[in-house]
Amino acid sequence: MNNHWTPSSWQKKIATQQPVYQDQAQLDDALRRLTKLPPLVTSWEIENLKEQLAEAAAGNAFLIQAGDCSESLEDCETDAIVRNLKVLIQMSFILIYGSMKKVIRVGRIAGQYAKPRSADTETREGVTLPVYRGDIVNRSGFNEKDRQPDPELLLRGYERAALTLNFIRGLISGGFADLHHPENWDLDFASDSPRSRQYHKMVDSINESMHFMEAVLGATMRESRGVEIFTSHEALHLSYEQAQTRHVPRREGWYNLSTHLPWIGFRTRAIDGAHVEYFRGIVNPVGIKVGPGMEAGELIRLVDTLNPSNEQGKITLIHRFGAEQIADCLPPLIEAVKDRQLNVLWTSDPMHGNTYSTSTGVKTRSFDQIISELKQAFQIHGANGSILGGVHLEMTGDNVTECVGGAGKLAEPDLHRAYKSAVDPRLNYDQAIELSFTIAEQMKANGSA
Repeated sequence: MNNHWTPSSWQKKIATQQPVYQDQAQLDDALRRLTKLPPLVTSWEIENLKEQLAEAAAGNAFLIQAGDCSESLEDCETDAIVRNLKVLIQMSFILIYGSMKKVIRVGRIAGQYAKPRSADTETREGVTLPVYRGDIVNRSGFNEKDRQPDPELLLRGYERAALTLNFIRGLISGGFADLHHPENWDLDFASDSPRSRQYHKMVDSINESMHFMEAVLGATMRESRGVEIFTSHEALHLSYEQAQTRHVPRREGWYNLSTHLPWIGFRTRAIDGAHVEYFRGIVNPVGIKVGPGMEAGELIRLVDTLNPSNEQGKITLIHRFGAEQIADCLPPLIEAVKDRQLNVLWTSDPMHGNTYSTSTGVKTRSFDQIISELKQAFQIHGANGSILGGVHLEMTGDNVTECVGGAGKLAEPDLHRAYKSAVDPRLNYDQAIELSFTIAEQMKANGSA
């Protein structure tokens, strides 16, 4: 691969999963305006995250990367952002309490507006239209106007991401995550399930311990008043990503300043493709989705291409095989990475490989299969002398019914009650909390805590 790289060198490669715009001049004008707008994140935040990811790879911290499957521009509103933030914070404190490890919080938020699709078009009742590719590209309504890619949505996506980030930063700096006030994180619809009661007992215990230590020390524990929240999204729409790729004063290299942790999706991982070409030139830590059909040689070439200096904290491998395939697929990849002594952070995405459609055509996921893949991931890494240092989840703070199973015993007939996702099914609050306790238990059982 030619070592010469620029933010636009990807344009000389084959770019898959890209929208086709009808008016190139309109697209160019939107990108020109986007290039002049301020960055959404900073280089020092990115470098801070990279250092923490290196800690997770060494087993000294744990990454929770979680949030919406595909963000909606319409959901850039106070209640939706607060609900998702509350669940992420609750999940992280369950992991801290259960493992006694530092937890790195990364949201699929403030930029997860583009989604890869298995086909370019969709047909309903004899009508064929472009497929919905996420709110930064087109709209989900099934009509000609909504499905045409609209360059102005790139700017709307940037604006919504900026508003979301601004609100999150304001909440965090204002004490929203203060352990002295855990009632801030409660959701009004949270059920009285056993795991929910277990969570509140845990919070009470943390609160009592914290007050005891403050009484002993005679001072307030400042670290208890806030948390760090980083952002991530699949860097799918390459023109959008290029527009936010910048040189930073007094730093070397190019930073993607639209997010802290961009990742390459499983469908866009081609070693000679446009996405890998773009990713190989940015300084950010990057994620790579790893799934069935990926052989050890391909993975090694990808990691070498994206991290030729074997920098710590640079590469996060997000495996998503499905409960039925992980035992066969994962061990050879772990061995190959170990043999080459590559510095990577392994994380488990137990969601994507366990997706199926019901007899009525509703896309869903089995919570039992999600739990199964997660438990197997911990066991396989432990048996192969590797470290599972994080999880990657699609969840929401909304009271949805999209995944079957869990403490609420949701069944396929229940899905219609509150199925809101426009693309993939997400864990609801009860399922996310239950999964968090399972992760903490697995960390203990497999010696990671």
